[in-house]
Amino acid sequence: MLPYATLEEAATALGRNLTFAETLWFNYSAQKSDYFLYCHNILFLFVIFSVVPLPMLVIELLGSSSFDKYKIQPKVRLSFPEMFGCYKDVMRMFFLVVGPLQLVSYPSIKLCGFMQLIGIRTGLPLPSAWEIFVQLAVYFMVEDYTNYWIHRFLHGKWGYEKIHRVHHEYSAPISYAAPYAHWAEVLILGIPSFLGPAVVPGHMITFWLWIALRQIEAIETHSGYDFPWTPTKYIPFYGGADYHDYHHYVGGQSQSNFASVFTYCDFIYGTDKGYRYQKKVLSKMKEELRGVGEKNGGFYQDLKSE
Repeated sequence: MLPYATLEEAATALGRNLTFAETLWFNYSAQKSDYFLYCHNILFLFVIFSVVPLPMLVIELLGSSSFDKYKIQPKVRLSFPEMFGCYKDVMRMFFLVVGPLQLVSYPSIKLCGFMQLIGIRTGLPLPSAWEIFVQLAVYFMVEDYTNYWIHRFLHGKWGYEKIHRVHHEYSAPISYAAPYAHWAEVLILGIPSFLGPAVVPGHMITFWLWIALRQIEAIETHSGYDFPWTPTKYIPFYGGADYHDYHHYVGGQSQSNFASVFTYCDFIYGTDKGYRYQKKVLSKMKEELRGVGEKNGGFYQDLKSE
């Protein structure tokens, strides 16, 4: 809750007039507790899990040739009941685990004195766009590195059989399956999400953006489609749908492509060799097929000229 009763008090404390964004934030958050603002993540996650995958669901059901050429595993196509069943399972986990976890996490870390460490603030001034960008970049890097090692652990014999196999029930992933996982995996992989904000404390708005963008990224990488126009293609070392799809395709025995967002950990620790070998083989096959096609095309042209 902001320590100012009016906009004038806030402006006096800051020594300047509030920006338009700060005025909106004041009008919305001034009388709301930090806990209430923190719990907005429950609503954001519900909307993201429910709405963001919808375009991919429509594309999958339409089966249009315009989009099918971008489908990574074209022989696998799920029906509406199957995708809706996945969504129901995700929502069950959301209401039983994710939502309650959000409700108890803030009081827990505040009670234990960790709130000062994490440093999620709700007051004024608001962070600049550059500050938000830098903090989000750190959050992604920290989460990606820690998630990599947890993911590798979950692909060990015990971790996979007891926990991670649930997520791999979809060997050809779909957007709705991004958060589909065992309840223990949901809890374990929630830890890296808090490490970034602990390393670089930020504003509640930055924290909201972080939670939202991380889930949207996960939905995109589980989409099952590799669109050339995706903006993330321009992010250095970004994995994407094709990269993560290989991990699901190989399945439980996979020791490749553990990275959740970027590819640098897989490259450094040599866990992308299977993926790179497959891409090399496929590229060679395409070149050979293209050469055969050109040769046959030339042969047919000779027949026509005769």
